[in-house]
Amino acid sequence: MGSLAILAAAALGAATLTTPSASAAPSPSAQGGRHRIDGSRPAWESNPKFEKLGTVAKSKQVTAKVWLAAKDAAGLASLAQSVSDPSSADYGHYLSHSQYVARFAPTQAQVDAVTGWLKDAGLSVTSVGADNHYVAVSGTADQVSQAFGTTLAKFDYAGTTVQAPDSDLSVPSSVASSVLAVTGLSHAGHMVKPQDLGAPAGYVNATPCSSYYGQKKATSLPKFQGKTLPYAVCGYTPKQLRSTYGVNGTLNGSGQTVAIVDAFDSSDLAADTSTYSTRHGDAALKPGQFQDLSFPEGASTDSPTAIEDCGGNGWYGEQTLDVEAVHGMAPGAGIQYVGAASCYDDDLLASLSKIVSLDQASIVSNSWGEPTVIANDPADGCTAASPCLTIDQSTIDAYESVFQQGAVQGIGFYFSSGDDGDEQANAGYTHPDFPAGDPWVTAVGGTALGVSQSGQRLFETGWGTNKYSLAANGRSWDQGSKTWLYGAGGGFSQLFAQPSYQRGVVTGDRTGGRAVPDIAMDADPTTGMLVGETQDFAEASVFGPAGVHYGEYRVGGTSLASPLLAGVQAVAQQGAGKRLGFANPLIYQLARTGVYYDPTGATPDPGNVRHDYANGYNADDGTIDTVRTFDQDSSLTAHRGWDDVTGVGTVTSSYLQKVTGQHSGGHGGGHGGHGGGHGH
Repeated sequence: MGSLAILAAAALGAATLTTPSASAAPSPSAQGGRHRIDGSRPAWESNPKFEKLGTVAKSKQVTAKVWLAAKDAAGLASLAQSVSDPSSADYGHYLSHSQYVARFAPTQAQVDAVTGWLKDAGLSVTSVGADNHYVAVSGTADQVSQAFGTTLAKFDYAGTTVQAPDSDLSVPSSVASSVLAVTGLSHAGHMVKPQDLGAPAGYVNATPCSSYYGQKKATSLPKFQGKTLPYAVCGYTPKQLRSTYGVNGTLNGSGQTVAIVDAFDSSDLAADTSTYSTRHGDAALKPGQFQDLSFPEGASTDSPTAIEDCGGNGWYGEQTLDVEAVHGMAPGAGIQYVGAASCYDDDLLASLSKIVSLDQASIVSNSWGEPTVIANDPADGCTAASPCLTIDQSTIDAYESVFQQGAVQGIGFYFSSGDDGDEQANAGYTHPDFPAGDPWVTAVGGTALGVSQSGQRLFETGWGTNKYSLAANGRSWDQGSKTWLYGAGGGFSQLFAQPSYQRGVVTGDRTGGRAVPDIAMDADPTTGMLVGETQDFAEASVFGPAGVHYGEYRVGGTSLASPLLAGVQAVAQQGAGKRLGFANPLIYQLARTGVYYDPTGATPDPGNVRHDYANGYNADDGTIDTVRTFDQDSSLTAHRGWDDVTGVGTVTSSYLQKVTGQHSGGHGGGHGGHGGGHGH
């Protein structure tokens, strides 16, 4: 299992937020005047089933990022913890960006030393990242191999040929203290996907559907478990969601800024958000309220097929959901969209580091993630006892260097917990996703939500869905057709220790690992949010003729939950008059006060009926009826108190009153304030 097995064993006994080797310099292991970067060789290479096929052609062009260590890594981690802890005297006393740079950012001398070595090795330095976080380089495979003391090889990776270093990387002793990690030399296991690849291919929800929960009953269809089920909602509007979660009154997120990171960049984001908002009773985006700060699509990866491999404009639906959910919950907040050049960790990290360097947004929503293992096919030698891990220590260190900078500046990172439940069905191994499982981020789980005609919460329970099809004779629901579709991600990490802020709230953890998720919001596609987007309609629909134009559809997933919570936090910060920063210690402290709604599993119905167009556009090719159940999430269960589907629960007006009423002082105004789910 490589170095992460060592990390897990050590981290499970840790008492702080950090893992023992996070934000540390490379191992002092000497290799003839060089220092080894422990954990930089992919752990899965230790499995003999992943056969080395040969070496990468010497002339192949390769790119990478060399991440630089903070000049006081231990001090950074310590301060990040204390300013985030409500019981600390330092709580809320965040640094400005210039103060962070002065105290912790890698220095120009570090940059000069590292770039000098890289250039001497024949590599080209193409850029230096924000706040000197990284040095981007390019060169031939032979030059890269020589520079990092390894060989770039080709491996059989579960049936696919991939590139990866065949040993731990090393660097000259003269720069060892400055080099934190190296990313980008292998994309195997480091390509994230949105929690949905939705539009721009057109999609239309069929009718009948309900404007609020339970409005229309499927009286012409068989009963399910003795009950006549309601039709699924058409999609909740922002007004309904704000009302349900207690976001009322004069607070609207004004003065705050929320950043959103996805891969790529739709040109219709701002226009679609304004169209959607005005169609549903909210104000359009004001001039300057939305900023697109994206990297050029596909610009910084060495893979010529990165856009295709990453799903291309399939990310546009995710982007639309994220922006419209944030604006819907916090109509007055500013939004920064920082699309990454690709879906690789390397490029997503560049977007995150850009956000903390700009220091304008203090809430960062991320609707993406990746399993921590390759699909555990025993034929490949990957088993629950010996999993093939994909998350390496270099990746963790690079991410945490950004997360900890964010924490000391009062910036909080929110990640969807995933849409594949415990990941057993998807990856053959029960484990939370990454980065949601990192203890320095807030992992947002998912619920199924019933909203009444008056905008009140009728029920809220865990998101997890079994699907049943109508029997051929149309007189019953075929029990043999039962299929588990999706559910909120969660569980206990084997890579990260349980952080101190979870103690006394998280129970039933026999592993000692970090528990996921932390908190939850609406995510079930059956009870999801209505979104509007410019789409490519292959056929005519209620939105117009075939062609490219605006249309609306219901969508869910924890990709919805994360931006919904980000919007709520913007409202909370406006009311509190300060940043909340890394919010987990506060979230768990408040769990002891009863301010959250506790989704306990009680629902008026076992599920809803989904009525869908067979062709996704209109009834020309017929319709399909299915039952979608509630609260059936793989091995994960929603129950009283913290649970591995919904965390501590969901927000309420009491939560907002508590947060806005108990904070004063701190960082304040000096900073100016601060996914698409599965299925339609």
